[in-house]
Amino acid sequence: DDDDDIPQLSSHTLAALQEFYLEQQQREGMKTSQGFNQYSIGSIEEDWQLSQFWYSDETASCLANEAVVAAGKGGRIACVSAPSVYQKLKEQDGKDFSVCILEYDRRFSVYGEEFIFYDYNHPLSLPDSLLPHSFDIVIADPPYLSEECLQKTAETIKYLTKGKILLCTGAIMEEQAAKHLGVKICKFIPKHSRNLANEFRCYVNYASGLD
Repeated sequence: DDDDDIPQLSSHTLAALQEFYLEQQQREGMKTSQGFNQYSIGSIEEDWQLSQFWYSDETASCLANEAVVAAGKGGRIACVSAPSVYQKLKEQDGKDFSVCILEYDRRFSVYGEEFIFYDYNHPLSLPDSLLPHSFDIVIADPPYLSEECLQKTAETIKYLTKGKILLCTGAIMEEQAAKHLGVKICKFIPKHSRNLANEFRCYVNYASGLD
């Protein structure tokens, strides 16, 4: 066999990967020594193999606050493949809203009944308890930048929402987002805890605080 076809990591990428694993070990140590809050951002590490990229703390807070305002008093919020926003919402204990998370990663089952296993390949394979058009706002971050993934996730969003949609995806998906969900790009630019090569944007179909 010829070894030339084996992918090689650049020295910069290798150093970044080593730094990531070192940070991960340090965070694990913090969790055990400080009684880490299992419901806060970072309590579940992002899994790149599942195309998971957590928002920065500031972005997650901003999107969570926007969802609360958009949902209104006593509102219901659904987070579809957006666990870091869900975790920020959970930090707001006592606020007058309810929230659930639809997520493929079963580690999020620690959230109990609010966790709903979700595979975008089966967009309407949802429990009977999730009634159609029963959420005041749906915030979604499809795991892949493809029209197929967006189109299928859009089926789920349209089933769940009473009307309001907050979509987070790549800037390159602007045309498809408008096509499948009727959403328009916002001025607000979401950031991730680790810088991604793809430019991300937010899209809404209502008058939001993100402009």
